Amino acid sequence: MLNLKTFQQSLEKLFPDYRQAKFLLAVSGGVDSMVLLDLFESADLHFKVAHINYKLRGRDSDDDRKLVEGICKKNKIPFHLYEVSEKDNQPKNSIQDWARNLRYEFFRKIQEEEKIDFIVTAHHLNDQLETFIINLSKASGIKGLSGIPANDNKILRPLLQYFKEELYAFAKDNNIQFREDLSNQKNDYLRNKIRNEVVPQLLETNKNFLENFGKSISYLNQTKDFVQEQILKIEKETISENDSYLTINKESFFKQSEYIQFEILRKYGFSEEKEIRKIRKAEVGKIFISNEYRLNVDRETLILRKLENEDEEVDVEEIILELNNENELTFPEPIKSKIKNLGSFNWKFDLEKVQLPLKLRPRKEGDILYPIGMIGKKKISKFFKDEKIPILAQQKIWLLCDGNNDVLGILPFRQDRRFAATKESKEIIKVKL
Repeated sequence: MLNLKTFQQSLEKLFPDYRQAKFLLAVSGGVDSMVLLDLFESADLHFKVAHINYKLRGRDSDDDRKLVEGICKKNKIPFHLYEVSEKDNQPKNSIQDWARNLRYEFFRKIQEEEKIDFIVTAHHLNDQLETFIINLSKASGIKGLSGIPANDNKILRPLLQYFKEELYAFAKDNNIQFREDLSNQKNDYLRNKIRNEVVPQLLETNKNFLENFGKSISYLNQTKDFVQEQILKIEKETISENDSYLTINKESFFKQSEYIQFEILRKYGFSEEKEIRKIRKAEVGKIFISNEYRLNVDRETLILRKLENEDEEVDVEEIILELNNENELTFPEPIKSKIKNLGSFNWKFDLEKVQLPLKLRPRKEGDILYPIGMIGKKKISKFFKDEKIPILAQQKIWLLCDGNNDVLGILPFRQDRRFAATKESKEIIKVKL
């Protein structure tokens, strides 16, 4: 039963030190959020209120704003208002997604500027049931079926265990003003259709339906937590972190169930089942890109790199190098440190065989090397393949070339024998790290 004591107990479970925290309440003017506002005020907590006037329902939207703003003014509660204007580019479709994104952007802005600990919403058990049915229809897995989280990403939902009818009863007993959103009675949206047609029929099947559903959600959340723990263990066994990228061991990873593969890869933005199947079957060298990550398919690994880190690589066509007075080649920073990370070398070239100036450049299609210690020539792409150099490592490798653009060596792996110094060389260029 909802009362001040049970509400405080719910809040304490979510955040034990709740009396010291600062909250931002999302208040629309409906019974759910107005009950939430009354409970926070009765508990004498540190909170502010945020309200958005979407102006989708004409005068009704303005009356919602007046109610919330009036209550806050009367009780000296700090009030934040956002009123939608033409600049917000209201879409013709997906009004609900647009509205949700708009309000959370508004809430997060206040949270950051005013050092708010938690945003608080008034979602209740009926909302939980609607979300469960929606997610069930989308095959969203155990995470989706576990419903709306009570404490997630600095958002608290302390009313999730209470029925909608309990909120109405609490509002009536405590003379709480609220406004009904009549648009919720229309079946224009999937959620409204479920709320108005599907849920009432489910509730008729069992007088304890909602109560039992609440228990089921609790069990599902416990199962979800256990599954997530197991997935984390698998991640530790299959994923390695190297500087600015991650590698996933393909053999270990693809032994896992499709569900586990999906759960791991969607953390990196790969959330489409079709795309994950393509990754599983992809040939070496194939690239997949999500909103945040670039995934390279290598021989034995999947390589994940944040897109923002792509800019960290030196993006130049070539770098001219200089010889010091002792004919030693000097490397600029940060190129020197990047080459050192790949290995060390000590090469000597015949000055008469090379055309100055010497330079560094990335590999180009068709580049050829005559590897020292080997017979014949080899395409550099084939050299990388034979040496099993990972794709991301290849992107960091520089070629040492002369003024004619002939390749003198792959730093730091192999020198070209055509230009190597011999006993007959009169002048020698020294290149080492």
